[in-house]
Order: sequence, then C-alpha cells, then structure tokens
Amino acid sequence: MIIECLDGGAVRLNEPFDFRKFKLVLRANVRTDTQSWNGITLLDDRDALVSIDLVPTLPGRPDDASWDQGYAVMVAKAREHGWIDAERQAIRAHIERIP
Repeated sequence: MIIECLDGGAVRLNEPFDFRKFKLVLRANVRTDTQSWNGITLLDDRDALVSIDLVPTLPGRPDDASWDQGYAVMVAKAREHGWIDAERQAIRAHIERIP
C-alpha cells in the first residue's frame, strides 16, 4: 500500500490491496519544508506517521468489505511489530522519493 503525497496537499492511495508493504511516496518536486498533509506527520527524511483513520478516506481506496478486513489485519500486525504510535494513532511509514 502506497500513500502518495502531491503538491497542494493532495494525498491518494495506490496499490491498495498490497497489505504487505506500507510506505509514503513523495515526488521529487514536492517540497516538504513548505508542504503539509492532513493526517501525515513527517518525522525526518526517512520516516513519517500516517493516521490510521486517514487511510480509509483517501482517494483510491476500494469500496470493498475485503479491503476493510485486510486493512484491519495490517494495522493489527503493525501494532504487534511496534509500528503504531499509540498516542497519535498513526502507522509508521518509510518515505520514498521518486522522480
């Protein structure tokens, strides 16, 4: 599952059924120093926190009950591995920059 952040605050979900990976993708031209995305906190150049509640609201999310179940399982596994920030109710995501 890929959370793609675009200029202007737009965020979309790509590869929504790939529950085995979770990352935040920033296009090379996106300036993180002047940009903010609701529900996403950039921790540094490598990691971010993505609100658990944000992901199901993003464009690109399938309208499918099996997706809801798969997402819940993914969040549970992330919690088991310590990838959930309990205070912020957010999932830790690796940041990847692409051209």
